Amino acid sequence: MTGLPDELLPTTRRALLHRVALAQAEGRAPAVVAGVVRDGRPVWSGARSMIDGHAPTPDVQFRIGSITKTFVAVLVLRLRDEGLLDLADPLSRHLPGTPADDATVAHLLSHSSGLAAETPGPWWERTEGSLRPRLDDLLEAERPLKHPAGRLLHYSNPGYALLGALVEKVRGEPWGEVLRREVLAPLGMDRTTLLPEHPHAGGFAVHPWADVMRPEPLTDTGLMGPAGQLWSTGADLARWAAFLGAGDDKVLAADTLAEMRRPVAAPLDDGWTTAFGLGLQLLRHEGRLLYGHTGSMPGFTAGLWVSEADGLAAYALANATSGVGTSLLTARLIALTAEHEPRLPEPWRPLPEVDQELLELTGPWYWGAAPNVLRLRAGRVLELTQLGGGTRGSRFRPEPDGTWTGLDNYYAGETLRVVRGADGSVSHLDIGSFVYTREPYGPADTVPGGVDPEGWQAM
Repeated sequence: MTGLPDELLPTTRRALLHRVALAQAEGRAPAVVAGVVRDGRPVWSGARSMIDGHAPTPDVQFRIGSITKTFVAVLVLRLRDEGLLDLADPLSRHLPGTPADDATVAHLLSHSSGLAAETPGPWWERTEGSLRPRLDDLLEAERPLKHPAGRLLHYSNPGYALLGALVEKVRGEPWGEVLRREVLAPLGMDRTTLLPEHPHAGGFAVHPWADVMRPEPLTDTGLMGPAGQLWSTGADLARWAAFLGAGDDKVLAADTLAEMRRPVAAPLDDGWTTAFGLGLQLLRHEGRLLYGHTGSMPGFTAGLWVSEADGLAAYALANATSGVGTSLLTARLIALTAEHEPRLPEPWRPLPEVDQELLELTGPWYWGAAPNVLRLRAGRVLELTQLGGGTRGSRFRPEPDGTWTGLDNYYAGETLRVVRGADGSVSHLDIGSFVYTREPYGPADTVPGGVDPEGWQAM
């Protein structure tokens, strides 16, 4: 061991390479490239190939398919953060005349617009975009909507083509150029492009019942590009994973990225295994909540997942149309790294300074008879925890007007106010009209509806 903070142990590296080797051999792919990012830094990469002694490096381009959608979503959220659109805006407010005029920006981002999953034939992934020169060509004229908007998750590739067109309309230039200037260049991702640039992998289909293969076509999908056009490398995807994990104020703030990974559309199943946020896919795997995206185009599959709790991310790229489960491989790389080298907790440190009035707010509080505890964290953040479990706990961010705003769980977005009596002492806490007092149901004059004047009684 060299002592470098970003180096994995030999046993971890061996386990990761073994997993990639299994994926290449059992998936019968010409090549598989994968890597792991820890705390925003690449810590491992590996590859296996059908050619002895030769495997692609992290600088070789592969097609990343629908991982492209995460880039488009970031462009749209940049427009929102700049005040140029609202997620509740119907598409027609900015891009009128499409078959999806009534779908909102949020519906399109979260695949809950109800739009068709694919374009009318021919299959857009294997044909040139010149066959679909207009936005009207991307959806059936008679029945573009397959479900009512906002009702359920129904994955839509044309929906993301429309989001790319929205970016073009608002910015006044092609979405690919906007992406290069606003996202790729600031993050140093100069090997992520709309069309392949040398060195790049060729895409292949492998026969399902025989060890033979044939090349897949390399197409420019035109208007459908925002749904899956991009080519990228392992090194660039490591940068993208680091960005999705922590944000970068040059591109998108961490708070906005946190908003993107909250589930929006109805889950695909009751067990909530898979869901979508605003452009990010969510997956529960081996007890972990992962976010990122998967991708496929003829000749290629890809996966990129981030585990916030572990401080880990991983990517996997393969140049075969099917066979290699890059989504599962990527998730397993995160699990393996976490199992071999679990994340060390940050050392406890006392606050650098403390406001005595805030310190006096800490300790037990009661919503009715339900016990809670309020703690003071760094940055004047208050953390409310419901003792005995429950969903009403939340962290609260301080606001300039002396209130706090809930950041998560039941009280996300709600306002916490400290209510004081005539003498200036703290009377109770008000969180969205819920009253928290220092004793169960008391004092009586602060409890909505009052309390029985007989007090607590044995029955």
